[in-house]
Amino acid sequence: MAWRAAPGRAARLLLLLRPGRRGIASCIDPSAGLTEEQKEFQKVALDFATKEMAPHMAEWDEKEIFPVETMRKAAQLGFGGIYVKPDVGGSGLSRLDTSVIFEALSTGCTSTTAYMSIHNMCVWMIDTFGNEEQRRRFCPSLCSMEKFASYCLTEPGSGSDAASLLTSAQRKGDTYVLNGSKAFISGGGDTDVYVVMCRTGGPGPKGISCLVLEKGMPGLSFGKKEKKVGWNSQPTRAVIFEDCVVPVGNRLGAEGQGFSIAMNGLNGGRINIASCSLGAAHASVLLAQEHLTVRKQFGEPLANNQYLQFRLAEMATRLVAARLMVRNAARALQEGREDASVLCSMAKLFATDECFAICNQALQMHGGYGYLKDYAVQQFVRDIRVHQILEGTNEVMRMIVARNLLQV
Repeated sequence: MAWRAAPGRAARLLLLLRPGRRGIASCIDPSAGLTEEQKEFQKVALDFATKEMAPHMAEWDEKEIFPVETMRKAAQLGFGGIYVKPDVGGSGLSRLDTSVIFEALSTGCTSTTAYMSIHNMCVWMIDTFGNEEQRRRFCPSLCSMEKFASYCLTEPGSGSDAASLLTSAQRKGDTYVLNGSKAFISGGGDTDVYVVMCRTGGPGPKGISCLVLEKGMPGLSFGKKEKKVGWNSQPTRAVIFEDCVVPVGNRLGAEGQGFSIAMNGLNGGRINIASCSLGAAHASVLLAQEHLTVRKQFGEPLANNQYLQFRLAEMATRLVAARLMVRNAARALQEGREDASVLCSMAKLFATDECFAICNQALQMHGGYGYLKDYAVQQFVRDIRVHQILEGTNEVMRMIVARNLLQV
């Protein structure tokens, strides 16, 4: 019997996914090439995923539960501000460490891990571009996940063309007055802190600034909770500003620096979301491997079918290639290399495309069973489909890479 969503699911996941377990082929072992310290981070994250997330993954999806208390338990392990400086409560780990952790957590629940990756990106933006007062005011409670954060860039009329955003912030003395709205905001309405890109100047990217808003500010409201194909363990709503008054002291960086702040955040966000895709794909490869072994047709296991053997080999090869690409981009970003931004785009493009194809093929290998919600593979397919759209669509990733190559 393939891995089902009933009571034995968490134990089965732990058996399938624990690092270095007997039965994981060394060629796809996610701990390969890591330092001993990184392997320890990975083990802690994987143990948490299998014990605290996997048993609830299907329920969170079905009932659309935002698992606040589970995420706060993750924050106790340092996962609320993984690459945030320790002086404000962060773990101070590298981008590669972060990728390893998110990949491991994603095997337990990709949707929840993806929200955690966005939260981490927001905290990093405040930590990196905020002044000392802002860092100490916002970061500790975010790193502990006492409070949660949302990233607000996309608008109803500006998705890929983010520099054309229309949400305005008019300066009035020591405050800004915001008007406009943001669309598809992860955590919207349930989170506490909103990192908002808004227009304080003229058209184009140089007219954009970054403000930090807090839930409860007059003029801040939210749209209806969206019904989504996947990512159901995190709410998604429009965030609406109607004469919302925000202190100038809540601006990150200088006026006009907002677009640069947003793009810097997204470089890491792209690695993070690609890492979440890796976790889903790794789990799906193992689920397919197990299903081919136990499922019989025409009097013998599916694993004896050469066509399916070849497809499984292709899935494993694509998984490892994607993992290496993501980890290479993570190192480049950590080192501040000139090519880091384009490498992050390449990694996000390749990993999210390939990992979705891996999960989809794993579902196909399960046959009709793969289409049942009792089987986890269908949830991995639904949860990672959106990774090809958010944090910059994969079409935009192609544009970034092409422009770098052609210098246009």
